[in-house]
Amino acid sequence: MSDDPMTGGPLPDEHPQAGRDPGSVDVVVVGGGVAGLVAARALARDGRSVVLLEAGDEVGGTVAALTVDGVTVDVGAESFATRRGTVQALLTELGLAADVVLPDPAGAWVQLPGQAIPLPRTGLLGIPGDPRDPALRETLGWAGAARAALDLVLPSSIGANASSLGELVRVRMGRRVLDRLVAPVVSGVHSAHPDDVDADVVAPGLAAGLATEGSLAASVKRLRSLAPAGSAVAGIAGGMHRLTAVLRRDVERCGVRILTNAPVSRVERRRDRDGAVSSDQWHVDLSDGRSFEPSRVLVAVPVAELIRIFGAAIPSRILDGWPAASSVELVTLVVDAPAGSATRTALDGAPRGTGVLVAPGTPGVRAKALTHMTAKWRWLAESAGGKHVIRLSYGRAGEAAPRLADDALRRVAIEDASALLGVPLDEDRITGFARTRWTNTVPFAARGQRARVAEVRAEVAQQPGLEVSGAWIAGTGLASVVVDAEAAAARLG
Repeated sequence: MSDDPMTGGPLPDEHPQAGRDPGSVDVVVVGGGVAGLVAARALARDGRSVVLLEAGDEVGGTVAALTVDGVTVDVGAESFATRRGTVQALLTELGLAADVVLPDPAGAWVQLPGQAIPLPRTGLLGIPGDPRDPALRETLGWAGAARAALDLVLPSSIGANASSLGELVRVRMGRRVLDRLVAPVVSGVHSAHPDDVDADVVAPGLAAGLATEGSLAASVKRLRSLAPAGSAVAGIAGGMHRLTAVLRRDVERCGVRILTNAPVSRVERRRDRDGAVSSDQWHVDLSDGRSFEPSRVLVAVPVAELIRIFGAAIPSRILDGWPAASSVELVTLVVDAPAGSATRTALDGAPRGTGVLVAPGTPGVRAKALTHMTAKWRWLAESAGGKHVIRLSYGRAGEAAPRLADDALRRVAIEDASALLGVPLDEDRITGFARTRWTNTVPFAARGQRARVAEVRAEVAQQPGLEVSGAWIAGTGLASVVVDAEAAAARLG
């Protein structure tokens, strides 16, 4: 006999795959990001016994905290989309509703080659809702503005069959709208060029609105009118990372057993001694030798990890054509300039609103976006005590995030922040620097991704007791992730 590493008790020799907890486990959730936590919570509330396995030493995934020069900020997701009210409902259940806050209404800017301008507020993903707005002439020039206005008189059939958001915008409003307005926004939000993004994924109903509304601008206006009043995004006072802590406590209160530092090496059907599948029961192996045999498994990990733990069990047709994973590097800078100094006065005035989106190809700037976090969130400005926190993002789909040593990346980030804010930042006043790399990101909005995801879901549906979830299949943002995780739990339950 061998000993059960979970309990220290003996294991019968007739179960060579054993090593599992002798207590009944209905569901194993693999992955402790928000998707895994939300799914585990829903399953436990439905009466299931649940074990959640997280490979790292913390749960929460990209909803995490970082302390730089004594200031604690979000290192990943800093806000959530208010659409559908899904995240708001979860926060209400968790007792965080009173702490929901809106960002400063100043809005973002866009950095173009040679100039920075406020991003038009009447648009959607940078697409103007009124191409005749005189303010657009500064951004597009007279010729570009006149081309954008053609959208109002073009036949509605033009662009109706566009294969990407980029093509749709280009044929309706012209290249300048695409390059100077839409590309910076889509690149900042989805880490991809509009030509690589499916319009129906990032803006459902936009292309179809051509037929009913007569123009792309009118379709934009219609979609904006359907959105709930108020800001499109919100946050939590103290940081979105508070969601992780509160959610974990609630998940454990529901009876879920959370095991951290518990990487999974393999997930498969239970097999007999000859290796044949013997039942619908699942077998989950951990890297340290422990294992579980639940009746259901929900896998909420990045697609690269999913491929690793299922291995050859995943049909090759699903993997063929799957987009290569990309990475995003976030750089956080803390600026501590004396009150009354030129730098402090300029930053206090939020010279570029809540941040800057960068048009691809802008010379002299490597970042794709900058968030002036203390200008965007009042709670953070108050807790920073006069310091300013600036977040820069590097890495677009198809591009490698900069692989520089810390000192070199720090210098690049300071140069980019100075250029994008229009405020020279003295290196001696940068009292905090941190870098965070998020890997295994696949743009959900990429062309063809919906079909690929549909094929994954169809394959999963053929496996009794198996579900998958997470941003790679649900889409970008907490609003998408929470909905998908709850739905996956309901199907599994």
